[in-house]
Amino acid sequence: MATVLSRALKLPGKKSPDLGEYDPLTQADSDESEDDLVLNLQKNGGVKNGKSPLGEVPEPDSDAEVAEAAKPHLSEVTTEGYPSEPLGGLEQKATSSLVSYVRTSVFLLTLGISMILVLLCAFLIPCPPRDLHSTWSRHLGSQGGGDLSPLELADVNGDGLRDVLLSFVMSRNGSAVGVSRPAANLVCLSGMNGSTLWSSLLPEEARDITCLKLIPGNLAETICLVTGTHKMLSAFNASSGKAIWTLNPNYLSNGTLAAPVVVLPDLDEDGVRDLVVLAIGELQPDLCFLLVSGRTGSPLGRPVKYNIVGVGNLIGPQVYITTNGAVYILFGFGNIQAVALRDIFVQAQNRDSSPPSLQIEEPEWEKRRSINLSELIDVYSDGVELLQMVKAPDSNCSNLLITTRQGLVLLRGQNLTPYWTLSLQGLRSQPTPGYFTDDQTLDFLLQIQDGVGMKKMMVVDGDSGSVIWSYSAPCHMKETPATSAVTSDQKSVFLFWAEGLSPASPNSGIILGTEPPSLHHLYLLHPTFPSILLDLANTTGTVTASEVGINDLWKDAFYVTRTTGPSSEGHPAALVVSKLSLRWALMEGQMAQLQESTPKIGRGELRRFLSRIKFVEAPYEI
Repeated sequence: MATVLSRALKLPGKKSPDLGEYDPLTQADSDESEDDLVLNLQKNGGVKNGKSPLGEVPEPDSDAEVAEAAKPHLSEVTTEGYPSEPLGGLEQKATSSLVSYVRTSVFLLTLGISMILVLLCAFLIPCPPRDLHSTWSRHLGSQGGGDLSPLELADVNGDGLRDVLLSFVMSRNGSAVGVSRPAANLVCLSGMNGSTLWSSLLPEEARDITCLKLIPGNLAETICLVTGTHKMLSAFNASSGKAIWTLNPNYLSNGTLAAPVVVLPDLDEDGVRDLVVLAIGELQPDLCFLLVSGRTGSPLGRPVKYNIVGVGNLIGPQVYITTNGAVYILFGFGNIQAVALRDIFVQAQNRDSSPPSLQIEEPEWEKRRSINLSELIDVYSDGVELLQMVKAPDSNCSNLLITTRQGLVLLRGQNLTPYWTLSLQGLRSQPTPGYFTDDQTLDFLLQIQDGVGMKKMMVVDGDSGSVIWSYSAPCHMKETPATSAVTSDQKSVFLFWAEGLSPASPNSGIILGTEPPSLHHLYLLHPTFPSILLDLANTTGTVTASEVGINDLWKDAFYVTRTTGPSSEGHPAALVVSKLSLRWALMEGQMAQLQESTPKIGRGELRRFLSRIKFVEAPYEI
């Protein structure tokens, strides 16, 4: 049986080492040698290095068997106490086992340390504030009058979310000379939950609130500039609400502030951007410019007066910087005129020289000076109502968007020539810029009075001046603000207020409100679905101001409104500030179908599209 086992394990046949051919005699001798080896295994329990337990060396029967003995054989098994491997093999196995043990230990140790670090990060490091579903409303009590509704967004506490700053009239106190002048309150609300971060009293009603960094750099503190309706100009620390400086009203002599403060480049070379204010005389139409230090609030020289001729709204002042770096101040009454900042600075300082940054001129603008080389440059003089700066595509300068009594005009900022003109009647509100088409040129949403209790919304192509979208809706709220927000695919969503809409009749363009005129809805228009409006929210009050901010961390936009409730005799209107997350509102909003589209848009398709929208900061400046 041992012979059979040995032969079964052995490869059949052998080749002659000399001839390389099969030799049956050699095979037979090998088989007999194999039988002897098996007998020795059974008898003595094994072999050791090819020797018998007694130390005898078996003689090979042939040369072929000598060659066979040098090869590993399947029948050469070992038992306990008789290793068949050399000593080097044992050392190699021991070393391999040690390396495997070390690797396993290092892996487990690394895994344990990683788990500990994850737990520490989860419990000890505070997570950034999550603002995806942040929607709140804050009642600030009764508003004691006032015609203006300043509203500003700025991150004042460093949490990455923009907070809300506003001012409102609280009461009326008689002054020393018996003139009743309203006192106001400047309030900062948390962008996260609407709680009050700080508040400061103001001596008069605020006209405007502008928050920015006057010192270049990311580490600079945010400053809030507050312009009053009479003589107040103050700078507040945005983090604490403490006043940094206040302009002495005596420097305005008999004039009052006519417009919000304008931020200029650094004129006195102290590392802080400086300011200019425009004051108007109480008994004469003279306009007076006053340069103010951004660091101390002190005047940079004497007031500079200009006599201008015009009838209509006060325009500006606004600062314009040309492609070459020349700085001009735009202003006017029913018209637009420009004066070089260099000329104002030279007169204020009463000297002939100016800083090198102010000595740059724009040839195309200088050509428009009058024959007598007057300091005033005529820009536009045809019933101007509003002036806006809009960024020009593929350029570092801006164009001038002018709203007139006859329509809308876009002037090239480089040479002040018309780009296009649109004839419209009833345009009184400021156009809202945004991206409606795919040409990366700013388009404009307009709101036009369209009969009693109706208004027409239309989108004008910024490249050609043609109307590319329009719709009429009921709205009894006067001068409702409209805003826009930019998405990550370089499109814009437009937001405006109107009364409840019902679907359009296939044979009629008339839209009827389905609710009382006291209820107004916030609608959103996306250029991808121009036949659909999304109803995001509603209110019974009057929306007096609105702003859109971006949450960079969550790629969300939020919509802040300032609303006053209905007032009755002897009871002032209630003031309410609300914040709405747009991404959350998009998923919760109701769809209003304006007209049938082909192919028909399903609610599921619309929701999937809206869920992928992400908002980013606007790449343009107004």
